[in-house]
Amino acid sequence: MPKAKIHSGAAKRFKKTAGGYKRKSAYKSHILTKMTTKRKRQLRGTSMIHASDERAIDRMLRAR
Repeated sequence: MPKAKIHSGAAKRFKKTAGGYKRKSAYKSHILTKMTTKRKRQLRGTSMIHASDERAIDRMLRAR
């Protein structure tokens, strides 16, 4: 029986925590010169994914 593989793209983007999944903000990778300092500062850090997306990410990461 072959091993069930996880979705490698999802594995790089989400981290499982006790409260759910942690994610990074979008729009923070390149072409940041036109973005205001306030906007870049607010995109810092991580947040939790929405409850409606949790089932899909569980499936991609083979968590359940």
